[in-house]
Amino acid sequence: MKPIQVGLLGIGTVGSGTFAVLQRNQQEIARRAGRGIEIAMVADLDVERARAIVGEQIQVVNDARAVIANPDIDVVVELIGGYGIAKALVLEAIAAGKHVVTANKALLAVHGTEIFQAAHDKGVVVAFEAAVAGGIPIIKALREGLSANQIQWVAGIINGTTNFILSEMRDKGLDFDVVLKEAQRLGYAEADPTFDIEGVDAAHKATILSAMAFGIPVQFDKAYVEGITQLAAADIKYAEQLGYRIKLLGITKRTDKGVELRVHPSLIPAKRLIANVEGAMNAVLVQGDAVGATLYYGKGAGSEPTASAVIADLVDIVRLIDADPAHRVPPLAFQSHTLAAAAGALPVLPMAEVVTSYYLRIRVADEAGVLAQITSLIAGANISIDAVLQREADEIGGEGIAQTDLIILTHDTREGDMDAALARIQALPSVLAPITRIRKEELN
Repeated sequence: MKPIQVGLLGIGTVGSGTFAVLQRNQQEIARRAGRGIEIAMVADLDVERARAIVGEQIQVVNDARAVIANPDIDVVVELIGGYGIAKALVLEAIAAGKHVVTANKALLAVHGTEIFQAAHDKGVVVAFEAAVAGGIPIIKALREGLSANQIQWVAGIINGTTNFILSEMRDKGLDFDVVLKEAQRLGYAEADPTFDIEGVDAAHKATILSAMAFGIPVQFDKAYVEGITQLAAADIKYAEQLGYRIKLLGITKRTDKGVELRVHPSLIPAKRLIANVEGAMNAVLVQGDAVGATLYYGKGAGSEPTASAVIADLVDIVRLIDADPAHRVPPLAFQSHTLAAAAGALPVLPMAEVVTSYYLRIRVADEAGVLAQITSLIAGANISIDAVLQREADEIGGEGIAQTDLIILTHDTREGDMDAALARIQALPSVLAPITRIRKEELN
């Protein structure tokens, strides 16, 4: 049987890994797929560099549209990234009747609904295992392996850069800015790390996971996004003393009122497996009503781990290429005509309606009555306190004022109520610095 012909758009880190793994494991992959998979054409602006990677036997061009226009290409693999030209190329490939594999989580989180509808109308597949958590097969798990379950929640460490930074802050007791510079030096963080450290990359991935878990359209614009730039070494130290670790989590949860979709730093009990995921590794914890908790762990980025996911998508396409489109697994796990109705029944909740528990660090003047005043304001907002710790006075501030940190852990409460309470506490003359608020997730 004639091998499937693949066109690569972009041959950077992931593209070169895809080419290398296909070359190295071509016999094993063909045995799994039932026919060969060959990269027949590559588009990259740096033609000479691309040719040095793939050799002289494969056609290399600098125009991605030439790949899409080639009638011999069966599958287009988009590895360019971003929202702009990548969207146009993916839609053009679909219009040309090509199946598409992409690692572009930003594109799918923002424009996925349009892209999946276009693919459905044309009868082609858009596969995207590599878009979330690199080599971890979390998309296939949600789309197929857990299809018997009503998913209750998903929580993931889905950005390796921030997890590396937080691991280093905990291990070495250093502040964020110091560790970020080290992460950039070692290549874990980009020269412009904004998407990673501000939580945007994780939010793109969480948006896709949310859509697949609950059968709703992708709705990145409704996600709550908070990064790690405001975390201090003191918070990581205090969390450790309390039996917690701080991780940047992407969380999506089904509630009676709707779906929570949020990315932010979270305290997790140190005894949880996911709390012990260190360095640049990723992990996703999924709670289903039938199966209970399942954990998926591995490399969330890198050339060959991500290539593993790209090639898994190619194998799936080869297996299904002659199947009736109506009998293929839907891209978001649920039949497409049910997504809009689900969006009405399960709206994405505003952050003010989210219910969780909290860690608060409040820098105060070390004076009699301050603790009672603060706890009274919290109780007045109908917020239940779980624990209060007062650190020894360790600093003399301006005008000789002794300062100390109050650490307060709360039980579950509505975010809007917490916002109102913190505004009143922040206005107290005895509160000497902006209050640190970190959400706490038990992940039971």
